[in-house]
Amino acid sequence: MAAPSLGLDEYQTLASRSDRTRNKGNGFDLPVLGLVGEVGSLLSEVKKRQRDKAAIIGYEQTVLEELGDTLWYLAIIADHADIKLATLASDGSVSDSAFSALQPQHSLPLNTPSAQFERTLLRLAAATGELAAAVDGSHGDKDHLKTRLASVFGHLVQAANEAEVLLEDAARFNIQKTEDRWPQDRVYPGLFDSTFPGDEQLPRTLEIDIYEREASNGKSYVLQSCKGLFIGDRLTDNIMEPDDYRFHDVFHYAYAAVLGWSPVTRALLKRKRKSKIRVDEGEDGARAVLIEEGVATYVFGIAKDFNFFADQKPGDLSLTLLKNVRQFVRGYEVHASPLWLWEDAILQGNHAFRYLREKRRGRIKLDVERRSLSIEELP
Repeated sequence: MAAPSLGLDEYQTLASRSDRTRNKGNGFDLPVLGLVGEVGSLLSEVKKRQRDKAAIIGYEQTVLEELGDTLWYLAIIADHADIKLATLASDGSVSDSAFSALQPQHSLPLNTPSAQFERTLLRLAAATGELAAAVDGSHGDKDHLKTRLASVFGHLVQAANEAEVLLEDAARFNIQKTEDRWPQDRVYPGLFDSTFPGDEQLPRTLEIDIYEREASNGKSYVLQSCKGLFIGDRLTDNIMEPDDYRFHDVFHYAYAAVLGWSPVTRALLKRKRKSKIRVDEGEDGARAVLIEEGVATYVFGIAKDFNFFADQKPGDLSLTLLKNVRQFVRGYEVHASPLWLWEDAILQGNHAFRYLREKRRGRIKLDVERRSLSIEELP
């Protein structure tokens, strides 16, 4: 049985749950800027598709996502103005119009943007500019604002028609994406190794001492020990300008503790899942180790520009950053981990890294069941 069609006001309510723009600026500034940006992104995708047809991957999915993001900002602007989304698509006589009433036709694969689609996007951009002018730093006249919102909405529906995309599909994908990033309830997924023998599981609790030493040549390196036994190699920064990357294994321990995933940690602790050859080679093998090292290096490069996320709280990290990290691990089990959990792992790892940068030594404590990594002074 097909799921009932999503209502416009129902979608607006769901969208407002992930609204982080309210009470910032005058209430309209950020969502209006976001709307202008999303329409610009749509135009940019069309331009790139026309210029590099063979080189653009996932064009159809990108258009679906951009249409959903545009709809989200439109719904949020209307919500800030106490205007129901359904009234933008009707004369106000319908309490909650369904998306199916807007586009009764079926969606088709979108291969090449049509000239008409391009013209409609330009009209959508113009209508968005008129909306921005109507807001103009204040609530302004509500009826005038509603007229401008309805104009943007009408062009958005027309653009979806010409792109052969169902706006309801875009809305549902948008809700799924925001729930992946900013969920109402944080429910931890099961651990990837829960069905494996105990000696092939990541230790559920673990303490690792990390400390810096100086070699006879004056260069510093990092050592790690667990229960009195050294693990891993001596680590240096391996870069011309020192940046303390020698402490970077703490990121792998954060992935292990929070995500329940770390081929690097499995290799260090000899916890590879050898009872299943395909898992051993595919999920815990050399390529998976390289992928994880790539993720750690990529995030580290961005974190350096933001003081290793010292001022970032849960919900603050860039959505683009998190999506790029997920793209890194595509094809591996951890790809299924929600973006908010990736953010937890990144923030907890960087918290421990900042401690090590300052103290040059510390005791890492992993608690996989609680999805937690902490650090304390090393006795």
